[in-house]
Amino acid sequence: METYRLPGGCLDDKGELNQEVELAPLTGKEEELLVQNTGKESASLVTTVISRCLKRLGSIEPVSEEVARNLLVADRQYLILKFREITFGADVRFTVSCPWPDCGEPVDLEFSTRNVSIKESRDKGPFYSMELSGKAAYESDNGKHYRKIVFRLPNGSDQETVSPLLYENEAGALTTLLERCIQDIGPVKNPPGEMIHKLSPLARMEIEKQMTAVAPYVDLDIQSDCPECQRRFTVPFDLQDFFFGELRTSIDLLYRQVHYLAYHYHWSEHEIMEMTREKRHKYIEILADEIERLNNAL
Repeated sequence: METYRLPGGCLDDKGELNQEVELAPLTGKEEELLVQNTGKESASLVTTVISRCLKRLGSIEPVSEEVARNLLVADRQYLILKFREITFGADVRFTVSCPWPDCGEPVDLEFSTRNVSIKESRDKGPFYSMELSGKAAYESDNGKHYRKIVFRLPNGSDQETVSPLLYENEAGALTTLLERCIQDIGPVKNPPGEMIHKLSPLARMEIEKQMTAVAPYVDLDIQSDCPECQRRFTVPFDLQDFFFGELRTSIDLLYRQVHYLAYHYHWSEHEIMEMTREKRHKYIEILADEIERLNNAL
């Protein structure tokens, strides 16, 4: 069991902040479950992983899917970062194409998840107040101008709702996110969708900027130089899709490990699937050494 501290944290029913978490490594059951749910969008898979492997969040124990779903986006990214570390290690290697239009050559990148920059939020909310600039003020139907905005930060539930919309209409997805996160516009509590739609591009930009300023942050932008054209570029690294992809490509290996251990130790599939990747590998190493020793003794 590994202990970490979330960059954001969540408030419980008593208003107390919970940041310390205890993580358990993924077992074969979680690895198989993620592969079986390949069709689900990644935000839902993140919720599944967190609820199954996050054993404690401050005083909250056990951690339900609802709690996992309501964690801030950066906290969920941080947890996936740590799950990846304790499953595959800290080193990440992948290949991208140089984004410069006249180049496009493959570039091999690598980094350590332990070196990822994490920014902890100072104000834990859960609600934040800001003033729009005069030019960005919301104008009501009766001509009144409202500048005060109260919002909360996006969480996993928002991700699950908005993610499928991004592929169809990115602007519409952003509007949906604002509808869910904005709590007040001026004196209007829980403003209806039509009010959100009437916010000017400048108002949206100011709200997004303030959300970014107060939110915790996991910096997953990887900078590199193309060895072909010698130009620098930045790659936004999609950690969760990469991690889930690693698990999917290793599912055949998982089943081979189950067969190997069951054949030699006569353990049941259930017993082996309850093991972590590290424990399976340890028993396989012991078996390999023992088989080699017996062969050499003949």
